[in-house]
Amino acid sequence: MITSILYVIVGLVLLVVGGEFLVRSSVALSFRLKLSKMVIGLTVVSFATSAPELLVSIQAALDGLSDISLGNVIGSNIANIGLVLGITAIISPLAIDRDFYRFNWPVMLLLSAGLYILLMDGVLTRIEGGVLFVSLLVYLFLLIKRARNFSGTDAEEVDDSLQKTSNFKIITWLLIGGGALYFGSELLVTGAEIIALKMGISEGVIAVTLIAVGTSVPELAASVIAALKQEKAISLGNLIGSNIFNIASVLGITSLIQPILVKDEILMSANIYWMLGFAIVLLPLAFIPKKMILGRYKGLLIFAAYCVFIAMVFIK
Repeated sequence: MITSILYVIVGLVLLVVGGEFLVRSSVALSFRLKLSKMVIGLTVVSFATSAPELLVSIQAALDGLSDISLGNVIGSNIANIGLVLGITAIISPLAIDRDFYRFNWPVMLLLSAGLYILLMDGVLTRIEGGVLFVSLLVYLFLLIKRARNFSGTDAEEVDDSLQKTSNFKIITWLLIGGGALYFGSELLVTGAEIIALKMGISEGVIAVTLIAVGTSVPELAASVIAALKQEKAISLGNLIGSNIFNIASVLGITSLIQPILVKDEILMSANIYWMLGFAIVLLPLAFIPKKMILGRYKGLLIFAAYCVFIAMVFIK
């Protein structure tokens, strides 16, 4: 048990360090590529911080543990909004870009609803996985195209010194960040899983809680650091991009390798509705009561809802 606790602590430290290097390299990349920070958050940061979900889901599917594959993604998407976005907004109120809700949010909601429909027959087939992955490629193509058409509209303040960052430093930071996130997530998930098993917690509960939260810690670290540095575009872009990536790429690639079966009825009868609910609630929160601001009270509301979700999972 002591070793498992040590794994969790070391994992958290590595994830915070990885988040710092990813944010730094992402801002530098935004200058180099002349893309908005929102796009960088939706691509580089989201891909790197979603890597743990991908590895965990593939391994679980190959081992015949479909509940962990699905529970990991569903739980992680819930945690990204309820836990990560909630805490980020509590730390620093977030201004919401109008284009964010005209394009990125609808894509996340569409993919979330699409996943629910695809899982209604109890299996995510290779063909359906291919459709999900192709949808990610189409999304990224449209995202970059839109960013180039509206380049220069992002007025968020950033550290100007990063404009002079060399390519070598950017690559080094990305490697350090990605490596720290990968190994940190591995240690955190391993330690948390061992602790949960010794406490007699079921596999399904582990997937949507400890494993999901563990693989969402990179998003939490990157978003909190970004919020503290006032890199708010990356905070929002990272979370929505990660949710899109989790569904379209993580489950897409995983089901291409091994079709995913829905074994735990709770995933479809309760948990996936929580995922849809957290995705939908972002729209009214963007306009009520103060438009285009996700303030501290809204952050507290989202976080409180996440706590209710966790409590209900353990009660069941």
